[in-house]
Amino acid sequence: MSYDHAGKLVLRLSVGGLLLLHGLHKLTHGVQGIMGMLAARGWPEFFAYGAYVGEVVAPLLLIIGLFTRPAALIVVVHMLMAFYLAHTGQLLSIDRSGGWALELQGMFLFGALSIFLLGAGRYSMGNSRYD
Repeated sequence: MSYDHAGKLVLRLSVGGLLLLHGLHKLTHGVQGIMGMLAARGWPEFFAYGAYVGEVVAPLLLIIGLFTRPAALIVVVHMLMAFYLAHTGQLLSIDRSGGWALELQGMFLFGALSIFLLGAGRYSMGNSRYD
């Protein structure tokens, strides 16, 4: 008996659900902080609205299992941008408890990469080669 499809569901729900909470925070509080980080690096501020795609739209697609691989790839790119904009100085840092300072961001990045590689599995809305 194999539980591969159930494991893919758990992975999609956990990465999508936890990242969606960050997106809901941005929906209620805005993306001005991201705009500032972009402006400081000479990037157009309107790119900050991409956070809604990376933290609301893509996680919802992961949760329901529709266009799962493209959604996972969006999350991967989103997290790489987060590393670049907000966490570059912490890449090699250890926190007070002895863990990597970017454990949460790393879990989102590598979890999304895993979803991209594995696909959505049987328990998904799409259930096609893109999922």
